[in-house]
Amino acid sequence: MTKEIILAIDQGTTGTKVLALDRMARVVGQGFREHTQHYPQPGWVEHDPEEIWQMVKAAAADALRDAGASPADVAGVGHDNQGETVMIWDAETGRPLYNAVVWQCRRTAAMAEAWARDRDWSQRVLAKTGLRIDPYFSATKIRWLLDHVPAAQEAMRAGRLRIGTLDTWLFWCLSGGKAFVTDPSTAARTLLFNIHTGTWDQEILDYLQIPREALPEVRPTIGHFCDTDPDAFLGIQAPVVASLVDQPAALYGHLCLDPGGVKCTYGTGCFMYMNTGSVPVASRAGLLTTVVWDKGQGPTYALDGGVYTAGTAMKWLQKVGLLQTAEESAELALSIPSTEVIFVPALTGMAAPYWDSDARGAFVGISAGAGRADLVRAVLEGVAHRVADVAETMGQELGAPLSYLRVDGGMTRNPFLMQFQADILGVPVEVCNFPDLTCLGTGFLTGEALGWWSPADLETRRPSVQTYYPKQSAEWRQAQREKWRTAVAAVRTIR
Repeated sequence: MTKEIILAIDQGTTGTKVLALDRMARVVGQGFREHTQHYPQPGWVEHDPEEIWQMVKAAAADALRDAGASPADVAGVGHDNQGETVMIWDAETGRPLYNAVVWQCRRTAAMAEAWARDRDWSQRVLAKTGLRIDPYFSATKIRWLLDHVPAAQEAMRAGRLRIGTLDTWLFWCLSGGKAFVTDPSTAARTLLFNIHTGTWDQEILDYLQIPREALPEVRPTIGHFCDTDPDAFLGIQAPVVASLVDQPAALYGHLCLDPGGVKCTYGTGCFMYMNTGSVPVASRAGLLTTVVWDKGQGPTYALDGGVYTAGTAMKWLQKVGLLQTAEESAELALSIPSTEVIFVPALTGMAAPYWDSDARGAFVGISAGAGRADLVRAVLEGVAHRVADVAETMGQELGAPLSYLRVDGGMTRNPFLMQFQADILGVPVEVCNFPDLTCLGTGFLTGEALGWWSPADLETRRPSVQTYYPKQSAEWRQAQREKWRTAVAAVRTIR
């Protein structure tokens, strides 16, 4: 019998989403399972890798059940992952030696700062990896694990140590302990991978004393990673043929496949990627350079601009009692014609293009007449301004402003925010009407790897969008941006 189902696995920070797609790239089944967030100390974030594996299996079973499909119907599997989250395990026992250290975890801040101050390492690492030295990435997390987990040193001496991001762990589990692999987009988020040579960088490994033999083999984003072991994975025996990081998967889901294509995902933070094709554009203004995929003919690169505070600002408004639910923020914002209040959303510092970890959020311009609606509206406008900061920087890097922005994520359901985003950018903002675009992008790549469709075919299968067009003048936009820049400058002087 012809196998007719793809399973696309999106292993994210809060849970795992699995979609079942048919040969027409239609979603015919879905599953989702959350996993536990562990906070052993302030600023520390961990996940239990074994719990994640159980949730992956449960979500996949739910998607198959929803599709009315059996394990024998699965023709191929694809996977996207959290990126920088990293863990270690023993190859002989197959057991984790410690919890996964999550990308959000800041336990290695002092280590990263010391490394960045050491000689010219900041410039060398940026030139090699496209990234800034920061505890956000995997490298210092790995060094911490080697320093603080006694079993890691024992396993390393015995040649049994395995170091991997969560994709590598899931390949290990899916294959019944046979596969130890990753892809270039994920390796590029470790701070250990040379994005120009496509290899682990021995000079960085030597500096951090991380053993090369404990790192996985890097394979192209589409191809063959492993075959699933039916005894390990729900009775499914199928090839895993696609793998990449979640943000590149969203870029693919938006079909930003040519140079200049831009997407922004609004989640806990906002993450904007611009496809730069085969050229790794070295940013002069605080953006990162990263690999988004490699289909076997060489890497495709992107400029990466992150905004740390987006959805977290909405949660903060609820925490302090200004909102009961995030959904009511649009109605409140629209209840007034405008506000003079400006909010700089720097609750955990400012990333691109400022890279100011000491900056903190602030309201500017509050008068006696300001009320709850002003504050809520200012927070939404502040998020849009931060996205505009990144978008403007990307345009400057390439010598041409953006012509559109494709967006996804929870906050895109806020019509006020999306209209203000279009107004402040001066370009159309296309909101995808499908909520799980990251997982869908993984499914698109998986079907392409199986030969079910080509990238051109996907143009007719892209989910519908709602487009917000700019309604304000260029003069209005310039005035708003000047006030914003003044507020940012003021906030960054406070220490």
